[in-house]
Amino acid sequence: MKIAIGADHAGFRLKDEIVKALREDGHEVEDFGCHCADSIDYPDYALPVGEKVASGEADRGILICGTGIGMTIAANKIPGVRCALVHDLFSAKATREHNDSNVLAMGERVVGPGVALEIVKVWIGTEFSEGPRHRNRIDKIKSLEEKYALHP
Repeated sequence: MKIAIGADHAGFRLKDEIVKALREDGHEVEDFGCHCADSIDYPDYALPVGEKVASGEADRGILICGTGIGMTIAANKIPGVRCALVHDLFSAKATREHNDSNVLAMGERVVGPGVALEIVKVWIGTEFSEGPRHRNRIDKIKSLEEKYALHP
């Protein structure tokens, strides 16, 4: 699987651990940074990850900041991105099965590396439940994107 990943200064350490684990598991990972603790703006990293996923150049994306909240908000502004903030295994599975999330956000200050790596494994390994109930909801989300797109 091809995965785009990015983090801000508050999430780069956890990002680096996740990149290493994903590559060891045979995934192709494109790391958009950041790579240091110097203060940066998380939208600058959510954008390239979200664009790669929305365009289909990456199968999934992962974003990490201090809480995961800022990354989630920024990524969900990109049409085609369904970014889910996850800090537990149940939500990781449910957001793939029910919401077909294609970007995962986490907070380095919220979840430790052991749990984060398990979340990533569950999220990557879970398929979308294609049933009509869930598909209908995803289609409604797409309709919202189309309705409120600034540049259709």
